Amino acid sequence: MAAQELHTPSDYISHHLHNLTVKVGEGGFWSLNMDTIVMSWILGIVGLGLIWMVAKGATTGVPGRLQSFVEMFFEFVDSTVRDVFPGSRALLGPMALTIFTWVFLMNLMDLLPLDWVAGAAGLVGLHAWKPVPSTDLNATFAMSFSVLILVIFFSFKAKGAGGFVHELFTAPFGSNPILWPFNFALNLIELLAKPVSLGMRLFGNMYAGELIFMLLGLLASIASFSAGGLLAGVAATALTWAWAVFHILIILLQAFIFMVLSVVYIAMAHEHH
Repeated sequence: MAAQELHTPSDYISHHLHNLTVKVGEGGFWSLNMDTIVMSWILGIVGLGLIWMVAKGATTGVPGRLQSFVEMFFEFVDSTVRDVFPGSRALLGPMALTIFTWVFLMNLMDLLPLDWVAGAAGLVGLHAWKPVPSTDLNATFAMSFSVLILVIFFSFKAKGAGGFVHELFTAPFGSNPILWPFNFALNLIELLAKPVSLGMRLFGNMYAGELIFMLLGLLASIASFSAGGLLAGVAATALTWAWAVFHILIILLQAFIFMVLSVVYIAMAHEHH
């Protein structure tokens, strides 16, 4: 839906921030953001398909541009994981590669023009469609709590069930039974703070970037053939392009941060206190 068809700037922003939500279960107890789910699956398949295509067509001779780029990307991720986690990278390497690729593709959707997406959704009868899964807190929390599950899994694997429980109640203040509640509370807060901060950081940065694009879209909506309208149109175009170029750095940085912190948290699970 174009900005001109909405009555107020608040209507315009609210429309673009609204997910395509489907109620399921008895009384609509569950709500599914279908745009987030569909876009996440599509982008995951695209990322895997691209890597599979390059791997299948890889040659031992002089590589093409795409193969060279993917090889450099693989080496970058592997060296980053190696610097953070010096042990076996049989699982962490592919996991880091998957996280970076998936989050980057999710973030990249933020460069799609909002009104184009809304217009295309309207043509097929959809009242709303958010193309950026990482601006949905449900998606970022789902990924970050998946990392928490891996942290707990590797904690059990490295320390055993007894060692993990012992650490929960005795670190960092000592093994005196009087200190057990304080140790447990502190460790529980630390454990839960990791996925919360991980998910909120990605969501907050991408959500803010999307809002700025919306504000620039509102500026463009007042463009006209008057002196003020022409100035607004030129300013909106220039600022949108400038923000899009800068936002590319944010997209890359947020994918990198999410990947590195995920690996760091899992590496910390192997440490004994």
